Amino acid sequence: MKYAKVAVIKTNAHNVLKDIDKVVQLAELEKALPVDKATILKDNISWHMPFLSANTTPWQLEGVIKALKKRNYREIVCVENRTVVTNAAKGERLNRYSHVLADYNIPVKYNFNPNHMKWIKYEPKAKMLVLNDIFPKGIYIPDYFFDKNIIHLPTMKCHIYTTMTGSMKNAFGGLLNHKRHYTHSVIHKTLVDLLAIQKEIHSGIFTVMDGTVAGDGAGPRTMKPVVKNYMLASNDSAAIDAVSARMMGFDPMDICCIRTAHEMGLGVGRYEEIEIIGEDISGINFHFHQAENAVSRIGKQFWFGPLQSLQKLMFHTPLVYAFIFGSFLYHDYIWWPIEGKRRMRQLADSEWYKLFQSYKV
Repeated sequence: MKYAKVAVIKTNAHNVLKDIDKVVQLAELEKALPVDKATILKDNISWHMPFLSANTTPWQLEGVIKALKKRNYREIVCVENRTVVTNAAKGERLNRYSHVLADYNIPVKYNFNPNHMKWIKYEPKAKMLVLNDIFPKGIYIPDYFFDKNIIHLPTMKCHIYTTMTGSMKNAFGGLLNHKRHYTHSVIHKTLVDLLAIQKEIHSGIFTVMDGTVAGDGAGPRTMKPVVKNYMLASNDSAAIDAVSARMMGFDPMDICCIRTAHEMGLGVGRYEEIEIIGEDISGINFHFHQAENAVSRIGKQFWFGPLQSLQKLMFHTPLVYAFIFGSFLYHDYIWWPIEGKRRMRQLADSEWYKLFQSYKV
């Protein structure tokens, strides 16, 4: 018996805003999110560089805003976070969000700005798999998130640590503070814990995933962008990740976070138990693969490999700044100018690149 729904539609650059409205309607947005509650738009800036497939697209953001306003959701706020190698304000500007948000009068709040929100200690009702052990002094989450709807805006892409990344991973930056890298060795169970917390604190959870240009390889930043022309939506984070994984060519139940969420009743991860609405994707397989880059090869030695015994020394002390600097240097000053820009130029003739360029910086 199928007991989760994921809407999937094929789209193009001329109709994408209308198609986003269509996909959220198919996925029953209004049943998932109470209209009288404030709605958080949790975008995904995996990298501040304007690299299609890595980040929430401006049309994804605009289409969801238009769909919400059409359905009389009045209080809409975009919430962003930063990572050790990503500048949120720079990413917002270079990825063409700033003018979209301004045009629709959507305020932006940063979870790292104490004037926007405070980090408070939270005791989950659900049994935590790992977070209580990682943060023995308490789990801290933003006070602003309570009793609000949240819409996750991930892209369809591979990930160096989690095989693929989507709705479940998108909560990682929003809900955990700057010490969230402590969780990397148990990242899958961390994502399951965060999904359980989300279900306790939010008035509704929904996801709109952009697969117009999907990311193959060493995500979430150093990927090969591939035009695929899909949009997905669902109120089940595990289910939409399972469908995305299946489309990319992975078995969803081989991905630990999806399988564990399914087993714990936090969502549906088994593809056969998900109802696909819209497109017939039964024959779709992008044949994507998880890959490595220079930074992940080093990091995995500490998180999962023979150097695990040095993990706390490397990542829980000021030595972590050496790793952060190395990652920043590699991504921004080596990979982006040498390879990233070239991969974007390869998309120059695509309708999505042209649409991206039409949005103001």
